[in-house]
Amino acid sequence: MKRWVAIAIVSVGLGHASLAAQDRSPEEVAAAALDAAPVWDGHNDMPYQVQVRFRNLLERFNFRDTSEADAFHPERRAMHTDIERLRLGKVGAQWWSVYVPVNQSEPESVRAVIEQIDVTKRVIERYPDDLMLALSADDVDAAIAQGKVASLLGMEGGHSIGSSLAVLRQTYELGARYMTLTHSRNTPWADSATDDPMHDGLTAFGKVLVREMNRIGMVVDLSHVSEKTMMDALDVTSAPVIFSHSSARAINSHARNVPDSVLRRLPDNGGIVMVTAVPGFLSEESRVWNANRDAEKARLEALWQGQPEAIEVGMNAWDEANPYPNADLSDMADHIDHVRAIAGIDAVGIGGDFDGIPVTPDGLEDVSDYPALFTELARRAYTQSELEKISFRNMMRVMRGVEAASAAMVDVQPYEFSTARDDEE
Repeated sequence: MKRWVAIAIVSVGLGHASLAAQDRSPEEVAAAALDAAPVWDGHNDMPYQVQVRFRNLLERFNFRDTSEADAFHPERRAMHTDIERLRLGKVGAQWWSVYVPVNQSEPESVRAVIEQIDVTKRVIERYPDDLMLALSADDVDAAIAQGKVASLLGMEGGHSIGSSLAVLRQTYELGARYMTLTHSRNTPWADSATDDPMHDGLTAFGKVLVREMNRIGMVVDLSHVSEKTMMDALDVTSAPVIFSHSSARAINSHARNVPDSVLRRLPDNGGIVMVTAVPGFLSEESRVWNANRDAEKARLEALWQGQPEAIEVGMNAWDEANPYPNADLSDMADHIDHVRAIAGIDAVGIGGDFDGIPVTPDGLEDVSDYPALFTELARRAYTQSELEKISFRNMMRVMRGVEAASAAMVDVQPYEFSTARDDEE
């Protein structure tokens, strides 16, 4: 008899707990999730802003508050990121992108990425009460326990290593913990999503490079790569992958987004899509507007060769007649819904691309607005546990999975390859 009474009491207690959970507002559910599991953002271009705005001179860069327009270049708008807004946005861990443009030679890119690694580490060191360099999953946990934003370095674009496994290894030693295999153009060993295919995905060197990334414990990032490169990397890797800042191609057809064919493979790999805030990747209307504007610019440039003033007048008139159909916060939530529907809740993360985009979605103006996104997801009946996976726990699982794969290869010697330019199967 006592056993059944106890069960009844527990049942009543669980009922009250369930009602309490149901009584919480979406704002309260989101706040509880972000308190327990702060946002681990997959991509932020703050370091590149420091380079283009301040030439990497930190005495002119105040990372506590970047909410005003650039005093030295007034045409540059306020940045999307600073320490105050990271705190407001409940960001607990951030992948900082150490990006260099693709229009440089490979040797120039190697030098430039080292400079970007250096300046990012100097920013982190400059704010020791708020930021902490993280080189491992344990470091991320330690930073958050100390109330600091765990700061990780990700190389955006394989051109940064000059087609050299040795440079890959040395950038890891300098602190880089993910690499996006391409940026907007092909590398000599991998096809980009936004360039004409050259290699049918990964070359032999590219496949060896993925294995070497697995061996050393560097996360493979498949944002920016072609669908065939995605598939080849998933065939080769022994560790979970990420898409650090991409969305769902079924909703927006941009080549930068992830097709369902790839999403269906993520559960077996354990990887995640860190859904991005880029309006042109979220809203199909925004994508089409961008394409139409590019076409109009090309038409005017052909029509008014050598007459930049006429081109500017024409573009101003086109912009006035065609207001930009901006994406909004709900569009980003739609992409999260789709990734969850195809790949499962364990395959979802967040990769804002703040400070790498000129326009942000309505309702997601900067990094401080992440709680609003999670509130929208809570309105869509995401549970606190699911929100915690999206905000932080899925990326942590990936990080630990990459580290475990590396540990399992401890007896594997460093991979060698003569040169990507002499690639042969």
